[in-house]
Amino acid sequence: MKTVLLAAALLLSAGAAHAAETTVAVAANFTEPAKEIARAFTARTGHTAVLSFGATGQFYAQIRQDAPFTVLLAADDTTPAKAVEEGLAVADSRFTYAIGRLVLWSKDPAKVGGEDTLRKAAFDKVALANPAVAPYGAAAVQAMRKLGVFDALQPKFVQGNTIAQTYQFVETGNAEVGFVALSQVAQKAEGSRWLVPEALHEPIRQDAVLLKKGAGDEAAKAFLAFLRGPEAGAVIARYGYGTAAGN
Repeated sequence: MKTVLLAAALLLSAGAAHAAETTVAVAANFTEPAKEIARAFTARTGHTAVLSFGATGQFYAQIRQDAPFTVLLAADDTTPAKAVEEGLAVADSRFTYAIGRLVLWSKDPAKVGGEDTLRKAAFDKVALANPAVAPYGAAAVQAMRKLGVFDALQPKFVQGNTIAQTYQFVETGNAEVGFVALSQVAQKAEGSRWLVPEALHEPIRQDAVLLKKGAGDEAAKAFLAFLRGPEAGAVIARYGYGTAAGN
């Protein structure tokens, strides 16, 4: 019995000795699922993923300035590709971890009723993320242009630096409606929403990539492997994201 207990103790101490931290830059739209995935990752592996949340464009500027991130979970697929091209990320480590969905949302249960909400424009302010740095903002602009309402709505824009700030504008009433990520409202029953058809904008393919600072980081590699697995996939789907088959 003593031998068995000693062996178990040695296994536990060996696991603790190999546990490590890794620093992950996470697109703001993926905040809540990333927190869940990080908790499950720690429970499964003993490693800890230290998460930072923000705009993909801002993260990339920080990475170019030698920020200490080992993994990037972007809100698009172009930024991780550029990171590989510029030698800031590990070649062949990039994959699509989620496909985002854009939603027009309001806290008012009677405010949003499909694309006619944008055509009638019976609101003073519509929030969207900065399209220059936030892919969800770019998708919102594409959708409005395809519907032919962009010019009419532009004077009503309230622009957030990130999709998280954009959500806050609607949540606090600073804008009656706003273009947010489905993941931000997927767990909410309140308000009204319109799931913007994917045909109205380019696919919001969100790619992950191992950054050069994580090339020798086993915890970073383990986190990306966990992100591709079924446990993380279930969390991703629950928050309303699509997944890329074969990735």
